[in-house]
Amino acid sequence: MTHDPNAARGVAMALLAGPWDAQDMRRSVTFALGRDRQPRWVHRLIMQVLEVYPSPPADGSRELGEVVQSLPAWLAGEQSSRPPRVVHWPTATTAMGQAPWPVADLPHLGALARLLDVDVGELAWFADTRGLERQAAMPLRHYRWTVLPKRNGVRLVAAPKPRLKEIQRRLLRHVLAPVPLHPLAHGGVPGRSVRTALAPHAGAPVVIRADLEAFFSSISAGRVYGVLRTAGYPEAVAYTITGLCTTVVPRTVWQAVAVPRDFARHRRLGQLLAVPHLPQGAPTSPALANLVAFSLDRRLAGLARAFDARYTRYVDDLTFSGGARLRAGTSALIGTVAEIVRDEGFRLVDAKTVVLGSAGRQQLLGAVINDHPTLSRHERDALRALLHNCATLGWRSQSRGRERFAEHVLGRIGHITGLDPVLGAKLRMFYDAIDWSDEA
Repeated sequence: MTHDPNAARGVAMALLAGPWDAQDMRRSVTFALGRDRQPRWVHRLIMQVLEVYPSPPADGSRELGEVVQSLPAWLAGEQSSRPPRVVHWPTATTAMGQAPWPVADLPHLGALARLLDVDVGELAWFADTRGLERQAAMPLRHYRWTVLPKRNGVRLVAAPKPRLKEIQRRLLRHVLAPVPLHPLAHGGVPGRSVRTALAPHAGAPVVIRADLEAFFSSISAGRVYGVLRTAGYPEAVAYTITGLCTTVVPRTVWQAVAVPRDFARHRRLGQLLAVPHLPQGAPTSPALANLVAFSLDRRLAGLARAFDARYTRYVDDLTFSGGARLRAGTSALIGTVAEIVRDEGFRLVDAKTVVLGSAGRQQLLGAVINDHPTLSRHERDALRALLHNCATLGWRSQSRGRERFAEHVLGRIGHITGLDPVLGAKLRMFYDAIDWSDEA
């Protein structure tokens, strides 16, 4: 007789549909199986389930189904003359699991829909539960894709359309923000910046810089789902939130990307983008990436301590710094970093692993940190000259047709201020003295 492959899941839902009491559970399973009399193996199955779950796992019907399928009593039932087959499918009531952090209480999809101000049907559409994003035409896609060239390949930025972007912002505020990040993770973290990532390494005799390949693309939907389940969300809610925060690259977008010289790396990126992953460009991606990378940060921080060194991570940039002990163990540290990174599901860009001594320019994340985080002398002088020319010759002489030129210059000063507040304040004084009349 053919076994029903979904029978264990149906029995799990029957177990969760009523009181977590042996007698009620037996009645519920017998009804789900469409039997007039209770099969002999059901009582043994209930006793074995209660041994594993003294209280109902209302956040995990799929998990319960997998456990049911592995129990000796279930195996005995499958070998009986009438193997289990679910006739009546009950509706199990879901609930939050044990939540270690003060995240939003979302016990079921209805609560999630209310939080996001959509209906359940729209939830399924935005979460792409039917997997249409890969083949859909532009009007039906949830993201606008931009291909940005890089020195050794391309970067694909996926900007969510307005409604999905608002959904993701709500998820960021209510679901992700309450979950603590590793203290050494920077980038996409309120109160942490390029400066906070670089400050611990300023003035160090030895600095080691490494880069993670395709950081956001390497974080699959399964890893995001694991974070949400750890946060206490029931399976259906965690699955839907995962769909709202991950995507795949449309086939036509990837096919239009020019193949770079490094074909192997290009091929790896295509494989990552073809399965649900964190999109670079979504408001939720930096926070989720940092949460997924928590174990990576913990292990690399421990490794740094073993070499009497310091460690920080800014998005996909890993930085270590130290003194004589790190200098003597540079090769050992780099090799162990590569092993840990692989073990955590990432990959280093070998060509970007660099050892920087204090005798040369220690440049990281667009800043020089030999003394303190700041711009290189060339970049400082170029911006000073630009401001001087704007003041003496007029800003139009320097704009080269760029729209909103004053805003562009102010943005450059803001970037410097984030690195070097003293220098930034001086440059802002020069900026404020310029006549920006008629500038939009």
